Amino acid sequence: MPKVDLYNVKGEVVGDISLSDDVFGVEINKEAMHLAVVNQLANSRQGTQSTKTKSEVRGGGKKPWRQKGTGRARQGSIRSAQWIKGGIVLGPKPRSYRYSLPKKVKRIALKSALTSKVASNDIFVLDALSFENIKTKHMVNVLGNLKVDSSALVVLGAKDENVEKSARNIPGVKTALVNTINVFDILKYNKFIITKDAVSKVEEVYA
Repeated sequence: MPKVDLYNVKGEVVGDISLSDDVFGVEINKEAMHLAVVNQLANSRQGTQSTKTKSEVRGGGKKPWRQKGTGRARQGSIRSAQWIKGGIVLGPKPRSYRYSLPKKVKRIALKSALTSKVASNDIFVLDALSFENIKTKHMVNVLGNLKVDSSALVVLGAKDENVEKSARNIPGVKTALVNTINVFDILKYNKFIITKDAVSKVEEVYA
């Protein structure tokens, strides 16, 4: 059972906390994490790209010249694919890139991502995180106290508008709730900051 330091917002170690082996101490499965990241990126694609076929391009209703006798190749429309401003053959059309992964693979991937943060000592557990008002400086101070000088994902146990809005203008910092964390974000951000109550909820949901 991995143990990590428990911090307060001043960056002081106020104790330690034991993390569940079932969530934060599993065998890291890189293949599952890769599948989860590719799946999330695919599902986020809009798929709105579109090209026009010969029948959709404007113009070209008249045969450009007669079939025989000109010495030139026969042509039926100036909007055929070989003409400038002609239609596109087999070009992309609007489509959905969405597909689903098995729930077991998603769960394994998330646990592996969380375990990787523990293994690399990139996790900070806070005893609590709340602000009296919305001020970017509050979150900047917390990150400074924790000596976090790179990108960070801040996971909260419950929605807190003051914390979320205090963090949203800081480059490289993102807030999330327990039910919105995903493999891509966990791996994308260098540091993983999570509150004590959020840890309990993560272990409850994903154990």
